[in-house]
Amino acid sequence: MPTQRYNPNAFGFLINDIARLYRAEIDRRIADAGLDLTAAEARTLMHTARHAPVRQTVLAEHMGIEAMTVSSYLDRLEKAGLVIREADPVDRRAKLVALTDAAGHVLDVVDDISHSARELVTSMIGQREWDKLIGQLQIIRENLTQRLRG
Repeated sequence: MPTQRYNPNAFGFLINDIARLYRAEIDRRIADAGLDLTAAEARTLMHTARHAPVRQTVLAEHMGIEAMTVSSYLDRLEKAGLVIREADPVDRRAKLVALTDAAGHVLDVVDDISHSARELVTSMIGQREWDKLIGQLQIIRENLTQRLRG
């Protein structure tokens, strides 16, 4: 019998499990709110709001996903009337993504959902521990970001 090498509490597994479970909680809340979105599409909207107008490829980089994946999210968001894509005046081959006015209400609802989900998770460990955790994760993210940039 092979030695068990899988440790469910190893950093990478733990971070991925928490992210997956948190996304599932957000998905459930989005569905309960009657929004026809997935957590990934909501995240795409939020990143678009933060960076718009933004090229699709740059949006994918910010989200840490493939350009084809963000393109499929944007297809659904565009059909729902929440984003528009237009040719970039600097490079007509590239598409710029921006929000429509209709996205404002959806973003407000998603923001409320995100806030309440964060409150749920915070209540599991308390505010002081939550603040410490977030601070430590920010340090790790910053250091890894700097390392990847060389």
